Amino acid sequence: MAEAYPWQDGLWQQLAGRAQHAHAYLLHGPAGIGKRALAERLMASLLCQRPGVSNACGECKSCLLLKAGSHPDNYVLEPEEADKAIKVDQVRDLVSFVVQTSQMGGRKVVLIEPVESMNINAANALLKSLEEPSGDTVLLLVSHQPSRLLPTIKSRCVQQACPLPSEAMSLQWLAQALPDSSDEERVELLTLAAGSPLAAVSLQAQGVREQRALVVEGVKKLLKQQQSPTQLAEGWNAIPLLLLFDWFCDWSSLILRYQLTEDEAGLGLADMRKVIQYLAQKSSQDKILNIQDWILAQRQKVLGKANLNRVLLLEALLVQWASLPGRN
Repeated sequence: MAEAYPWQDGLWQQLAGRAQHAHAYLLHGPAGIGKRALAERLMASLLCQRPGVSNACGECKSCLLLKAGSHPDNYVLEPEEADKAIKVDQVRDLVSFVVQTSQMGGRKVVLIEPVESMNINAANALLKSLEEPSGDTVLLLVSHQPSRLLPTIKSRCVQQACPLPSEAMSLQWLAQALPDSSDEERVELLTLAAGSPLAAVSLQAQGVREQRALVVEGVKKLLKQQQSPTQLAEGWNAIPLLLLFDWFCDWSSLILRYQLTEDEAGLGLADMRKVIQYLAQKSSQDKILNIQDWILAQRQKVLGKANLNRVLLLEALLVQWASLPGRN
């Protein structure tokens, strides 16, 4: 059974309580809040031969086949390799499945995640199935970035927004998920995960707090000219590029915000507050805006899986960061 998260109770009642189901749903919202689990739960309920009021029974032939991963009327489409595109050939295989008759005499259910990873040809190949699904087929599309989807795909689905849970609910859940962490550590992890509780757990597993401490210490040494951009770029080898760009992007936003508001409550996590304040007072707004534009452009290249020279890219970032103080 897919896990049921407490912040999804209302959403689940909405979806599962429908007397008639749409032929396509688009579940969209930030990554790390359990959209895939919600889709899997709905898929199990739609395929179940004797669904209860709110869940699949877990015991009928259909539920047992789904649990074993061998249900003939269930199809999951995802990238063949993590973080790669869903290709047109994969969608063509899916379309062949959609036009077949259900083997167990009930519904056919398709789960696609993340739907924005389809390239343009794959997205166009899917449109036909969304327009005219064959028989009693339900398509469940999961998206972390709905802005990247073709409008024609969005318009053919019932769109269901999956919002972030409240901070209080996330922290309550994290207290059970990460019992060995302190309250302070859980707040920090949730902040680093932009409020997504499942992302917070995954960041904890990859040692993000230790990685962040290393980077913060490095930035302070860089500004005091105790370490060079090259030394730091090589020392941060194990830290994901996207994480580094996210942090520097966040810090540049905080500097700008402080320059405009001088609001000390808006300085972000404690580890960089003094640095943010210092750079806000010593840097020109133009310089901050320029470095932020550059960071965003490089971040897009990282997201697009461009073939980048990691050390050179980080050196370029750090050279610019070191030159921020000084208003010329």
